[in-house]
Amino acid sequence: MNSTSAGSGHAQRARIVVDTCADLTPQIAASLDVDILGFPYILDGEEYTDDIWTSITPKEFYDKLRSGVKASTSAVSLGRYLEFFTECAKEGTPTVYLCFTSALSSSYNSALSAADQVREQYPDFELYVVDNALPCACGELLALEAVRQRAAGLSAKQIASWADEAKTYVHGYFTLDSLDSLAAGGRIPPAAAQLSSKLDIKPELSFDLSGSLSLIGVNRGRKKALKSLIKSFKENYVLDPSLPITIVSADAEKDADWVEAAVRKEEGCSDITIIRGAVGPTIGAHVGPGMVALIFWGRDRAEKISLTDRIAKKVRGADA
Repeated sequence: MNSTSAGSGHAQRARIVVDTCADLTPQIAASLDVDILGFPYILDGEEYTDDIWTSITPKEFYDKLRSGVKASTSAVSLGRYLEFFTECAKEGTPTVYLCFTSALSSSYNSALSAADQVREQYPDFELYVVDNALPCACGELLALEAVRQRAAGLSAKQIASWADEAKTYVHGYFTLDSLDSLAAGGRIPPAAAQLSSKLDIKPELSFDLSGSLSLIGVNRGRKKALKSLIKSFKENYVLDPSLPITIVSADAEKDADWVEAAVRKEEGCSDITIIRGAVGPTIGAHVGPGMVALIFWGRDRAEKISLTDRIAKKVRGADA
């Protein structure tokens, strides 16, 4: 990672770090000068580090899941964070880590603990750990814009503050082919998965302000589920041609093509930048093959929360 101290009056260049849950490809990350920390995953009893399809293709991975091979994940260890943050501290560039949502992984707490230990050893080192509160490739959109803000001159501290504010403007809506993988991972009851399979029910999921998954609708059949994603897009999107939209799938490219074509038919979206990607093994282990997600910048989700949720948010803030 290149570190350059700008001239007087300018903040030192920031190092931006994401993890593989953001589904940022190594090629894009390298071109944007972003570091990626790999989450561990277990496939058929063997442990691997998620390298975003460098050592296995999406088709190979999802075909294994289709054939009944079990996949699971574990959090990034405290030791791995200590090792990585120590490398960053030795290199010296102020660092911002946009971490996968704490609502779905213990990694964030491990990262905070490691950051505290590294700061004790390197008291002059600037290190900021941000809970992105965003599942899947929603983290990619936040990271891409953080890179743009860095180029516009924001310091590491300012980027961390910006990300904390900006994350509630990122929307993600996704549908799954089945609920089996979520049930296997303990995210929903197995009976719910069996019932949805029998009735050909396809859920539409999103996430709340903490980054927890939330069921926002159910549809009979796949086509209705995909149309439901477009409906959510129309209700929440705020047109800004400078900001890209992301569509990712878990080996469901034809359905992702349909979603892209539908988005481009919306007013002002025919020439918008749409980033296409494959859901990585870390997220893929939980959602299974067939997931399609539509992710974009939109109106502030914090404005939409209910009165009781606002009270809970206030209480949490008071306790922080």
